[in-house]
Amino acid sequence: MSSLFLAPAVAVMVTLVAVPLAVRLARRVGAIDEPDPRKVHTRPMPRLGGLSVYLGLVAGFIVVALFDGLARQYMGLLAGGTLIFAIGVLDDTRGLSPRLKLLGQILAATVVIPFGIDIPFITHPLKEGFLLHLGFWGIPVTIFWIVAVTNAVNLIDGLDGLAAGVSCIGAFTLATLAAVVGDHNGVLPALILGAALFAFLPYNFFPARVFLGDCGAMLIGFILACGAVVGVAKTATAVTLLTPAIILGIPLFDTFFAILRRYKNGRRIFRADREHLHHRLLAIGLTHRAAVLVVYGISAVLGLSAIILTRLTTAQAGLLLFVVASCLLILANRFGVIGFRWRRRFISAEEKAKGQSASL
Repeated sequence: MSSLFLAPAVAVMVTLVAVPLAVRLARRVGAIDEPDPRKVHTRPMPRLGGLSVYLGLVAGFIVVALFDGLARQYMGLLAGGTLIFAIGVLDDTRGLSPRLKLLGQILAATVVIPFGIDIPFITHPLKEGFLLHLGFWGIPVTIFWIVAVTNAVNLIDGLDGLAAGVSCIGAFTLATLAAVVGDHNGVLPALILGAALFAFLPYNFFPARVFLGDCGAMLIGFILACGAVVGVAKTATAVTLLTPAIILGIPLFDTFFAILRRYKNGRRIFRADREHLHHRLLAIGLTHRAAVLVVYGISAVLGLSAIILTRLTTAQAGLLLFVVASCLLILANRFGVIGFRWRRRFISAEEKAKGQSASL
């Protein structure tokens, strides 16, 4: 692959050039994220930063096409990615209902399937050599996976540099894992995306000068989900179905806990709140920058765990999965992401402070 190094380099250069253009365009068309009580930022921010990531991604694949030819799966990834990006732009500039956005995501996920981006079988994490061929059911499973990851990345885009940084770590981990298991088709999409995000991150890290917007966050989640399917999810080894989920553990688990939390509290599942992991980290006193770096560290540990899984025996992999899952549950409950003790403690402290202020 002569484009293995050139394509990511071009993606970096195009993204760097495109960020200022995206900022100016966002201001011209009114794609500005205004502050509100649920959000952390305190000043209006342009939110078409995803345009620079999209252009970097496309430029990287153009290099691949020129030097190595564009594989069928890569064409599907670009087609679906362009559609999800367009849906995000509409949401950033006009505003779309959650239902309409979901329908668009399902359509984009469906587009990639004829190009060979699908999950044909699943493996058993504790049973070596077990393969369950999905047949027709591979289509809805693939669509569910892509839509879930797309929304998960979008939901964690709540602090400067959070979604971009976590996704950058995830992309480079996916590329490494695909290389480890010998799937070269899975290396390039993740590598190009990681390079584009690496170039975008200095503009997006605290204090941010531009936001990804839905066009960027949904695009990133979509490419990560499809890249995992192109790469490691089609490799017939024991834990390959779970490794992409572990790599993307922060957005996926945070979304799962949000659904669980809202259901237990009798709230609408799609109603936004301030109880995601990054909000909880801020509430315990971490600075904006420190909270993001903590999540980066957790993402890096999960990524390393996913790579280690592929080198272990089935029994060892099962033990590591149990340890990782237990740690995530303990941390989530301790920070109040799924539990109630922590949240009640801090709410009562806030109410006590308000009461004291009122008495004065």
